[in-house]
Amino acid sequence: MTGGRLSGRVALVTGAGSGIGAACALRLAAEGARVGVLDVRGEAAEETAAAVRERGGGALALECDVSAEKQVAAAVGALVAAYGRVDVLHSNAAALGPAVYGRDHGIEDLDVAVWDRTMEVNLRGAMLLVKHAVPVMPDGGSIVLTSSVSAFVGDGAHAAYGASKAALVGFARHVATMYGARGVRCNAVAPALVLTPAAERALSPAQLADKAAERLLPWPCDVDDVANLVAFLACDESRCLTGQTLILDSGTLAHRPQHAIQRRREQRPR
Repeated sequence: MTGGRLSGRVALVTGAGSGIGAACALRLAAEGARVGVLDVRGEAAEETAAAVRERGGGALALECDVSAEKQVAAAVGALVAAYGRVDVLHSNAAALGPAVYGRDHGIEDLDVAVWDRTMEVNLRGAMLLVKHAVPVMPDGGSIVLTSSVSAFVGDGAHAAYGASKAALVGFARHVATMYGARGVRCNAVAPALVLTPAAERALSPAQLADKAAERLLPWPCDVDDVANLVAFLACDESRCLTGQTLILDSGTLAHRPQHAIQRRREQRPR
């Protein structure tokens, strides 16, 4: 693929075996980038890389646990050996499986191992990717971190996840400050619920209806909406944006959650 906004550049996308990461890898490739497709599941990484190649792009599948520094260093090294550098880093990997996110409930009975693993993948993983990608990133590179609306609002569960995503907002500002003189930008995207097949399977019809009621717009975000924003932040059209977190939520956080207030009133003892 040539002629796009990222023609001739090299991108590294983590958590790219499925969902948001896969969509972003495909979109960056469609914009002309050669893509390192990184995932802890090697077969999933190869599936996304194969999809990029089928569309005429260049892709290298990389199996890696982003919380393990030696693996991160090896993955970045493999991408540089194949393509020469890293122009775009999209740090998207997160611990979202049932063993971690699925056990991130009330704080009073939270297993410390769940908290630690959440931070290892979601936060330390982002730090390690930046640590090893920045030295091989030309001046003018772009880093995009995946945060979440959970960084800005509380919830009845998932405190570890929310705390890790809030930390990424601050981390983006620090990275932007440290490397801005080189023209290296760092921003974050903060999606609300993205209706992937996995999300739809995990939520009940009532929960999906609640999420729909929170939105101002009649449509939810999907993976392509996130990929569109990531591609914009990766390219020169966003050259004056750095240290920012862009919320992608169909208006969810732009208003008072009246339906939740009403539900609480209805449940209040009389």
